[in-house]
Amino acid sequence: MFKVLKEDIDTIFEQDPAARSYLEVILTYSGLHAIWSHRLAHGFYKRKFYFIARVISQISRFFTGIEIHPGARIGRGLFIDHGMGVVIGETCEIGNHVTLYQGVTLGGTGKEKGKRHPTVKDGALIATGAKVLGSITVGEDARIGAGSVVLKDVPPNSTVVGIPGRIVVQDGRKVEKDLNHRNLPDPVADRLKSMEAEIARLKKEMDEAKKGDYEQCP
Repeated sequence: MFKVLKEDIDTIFEQDPAARSYLEVILTYSGLHAIWSHRLAHGFYKRKFYFIARVISQISRFFTGIEIHPGARIGRGLFIDHGMGVVIGETCEIGNHVTLYQGVTLGGTGKEKGKRHPTVKDGALIATGAKVLGSITVGEDARIGAGSVVLKDVPPNSTVVGIPGRIVVQDGRKVEKDLNHRNLPDPVADRLKSMEAEIARLKKEMDEAKKGDYEQCP
């Protein structure tokens, strides 16, 4: 156990150039606190002390802003950078040396039973605000871009961006050429454009109806 805890600390020094000392990391890194709290809660969860496990996880959530269900299975060397708003679901499985940034959600898509949360393989990185939803697999050393919404499996050694997420790089080769992050799909903007077009159509019909009424007046 102490070896695992030390590895959690060493991972921070490897990933975060701002880390200066063991004391600083142990006392001030909320991601580390959340992981250690989860390891304790998960131990109770495996022994079916579900209530105690949930209490520990909720206390950790209060102090760190990171919510990890005690049933989630987390490997060694997980690095949660900043961490505020991270959510990890009950049936989520995370491999070794995975990196998560703030605002990441590893969640479900509904009220289905059984395995309903993602499996994240070794070495994967999920950037700020990304949502990975459902019983899908993120392959080894995969990268998920900031703000992406991923609903399908991600192959190993690939990069996914956008809403919905799509593969743009796989095994070091571009899948999509001339990728422009400013032109990533935006469902909110698309919906607004659709509403504007509908409003314009209705306004045109109203203007034509008024014009017809005027022409019919004696």
